[in-house]
Amino acid sequence: MPEDHGGDVLQPGDRAPNVVLEAITRQGRIAIDDYRGQPLLVGLFRGLHCPFCRRHLAAQAQTDAILREKGVECLSVVNTPIDRARLYLRYHPIPGLLAAADPERQSHRAFGLPTFEFTENETVWPRKVGLDTVRSIVVDMPGELPGPMNPMAAAEVLNTRDGYEMTDTDREMAATGDGQLFGQFLLDREGVIRWSFTEVPEDGRRMFARPSTDELIEAVGRVV
Repeated sequence: MPEDHGGDVLQPGDRAPNVVLEAITRQGRIAIDDYRGQPLLVGLFRGLHCPFCRRHLAAQAQTDAILREKGVECLSVVNTPIDRARLYLRYHPIPGLLAAADPERQSHRAFGLPTFEFTENETVWPRKVGLDTVRSIVVDMPGELPGPMNPMAAAEVLNTRDGYEMTDTDREMAATGDGQLFGQFLLDREGVIRWSFTEVPEDGRRMFARPSTDELIEAVGRVV
């Protein structure tokens, strides 16, 4: 069982925990330690019920091919039960994606990524976030949204655009995991974190953002 870091996010120089998860895109289980001897990019996302993380996942899969050419394996983890995740990817395949299911979010806890509590109007980042604060966040996705809007309104628009129908399983995951922060961690051949990008810093101003391909390639260049 990996150590729970209680929200102290692991940083470059820390050793990554050996989380073992059920594979979505192939049979069997995947362990982080399976990739010792090879650099590994681990992406820890929210569940597939989150339209922002569905887009992060698809964007990451496009970058994966570039990183694998440079000798870096890539693993994406979603907080979705295995059967639901496999069903989604059967109808919405993402070529080249290596993914694992973690509905209990053990990998996120092991890497120290916190889950914040929603409150009415109290924000103590990253432990508590008021709905008033959430409504004040502006998401701007030209071409996908009709204009800038708050994340809750944006999620509804994106789910409708995607034709994504929430199931009881999705609603259960959303009830406990919508406050889960995501992160990406680049490990060297010895399993030591050498670069990371998470939603935790800057009092939430990184929410729904992701690193650029150029940023990832630059980080990989310091590891391979």
